[in-house]
Amino acid sequence: MFYDQRRLANRRMLFIGLTAVCLWGAVDHLAWAQGNSPAMPALAAVNLDLRALFRAGGVIGIIILALSVMMVALIIEHLLSIRRSALMPLGLAEQVHGLIQNRQFKQAEELCRENPSFLGHVLAAGLAEVGLGYLAVEKSMEDASTERAARLLRKIEYLSVIGTIAPMLGLLGTVWGMIQAFLEFETKANPQVSELAPGIYKALVTTLLGLSVAVPAVASFAIFRNRIDELVAESSLMAEHVFSDFKRLLTNRRKSARQQQGESS
Repeated sequence: MFYDQRRLANRRMLFIGLTAVCLWGAVDHLAWAQGNSPAMPALAAVNLDLRALFRAGGVIGIIILALSVMMVALIIEHLLSIRRSALMPLGLAEQVHGLIQNRQFKQAEELCRENPSFLGHVLAAGLAEVGLGYLAVEKSMEDASTERAARLLRKIEYLSVIGTIAPMLGLLGTVWGMIQAFLEFETKANPQVSELAPGIYKALVTTLLGLSVAVPAVASFAIFRNRIDELVAESSLMAEHVFSDFKRLLTNRRKSARQQQGESS
């Protein structure tokens, strides 16, 4: 099971890396096309094409661009991994429920470990404690659900970090650009206000880039967090339903044992 999880994690990291490279190349190609396209004379006149914006952003603009590529790769990965079919494989609950009814606990646990998912991990944790009674099964499933939910939340936390860092980097670039613009303006003998405008617009570019990354990052983080809460609650409820017959069986046995005890006394 741990080998499968490690292999799955390696595949995800490889996917994120390839996506980042592809997106970086696509952005660079788009910037080159906009900068050399004769159909956009207005943008070329004021130097507002993507290549000029990234050039005006400087080193901080490049860092923000890298964060944007990472953000898109993370969103794509989360869309593939944080979904109902990935966390709750179709038919797994029904198969495990049937095996539990037939008292085939080992086979049910092996089936769960062969399906490395949120529901499979929770059910496997409960089946590991099946010999200690339903209270132990319930406690084990709650602990497994909490631990897996924390992992999912930590995974999407990178989007929140990007959403927080990107505008701060943009503000840093803007402040630094304004300082440079005013210093250059101060050295001139008879400065014109129009000469200050290019420096100010270049300084504001990093704020624009930072906000354009922060807004989708924060929005995506909120969406994935709500999706995780919904799917975790649904998976936990489904796991309890899988063991409902097992719980009922133990309860009936306990009642019959008490009745026999009362009759014998």
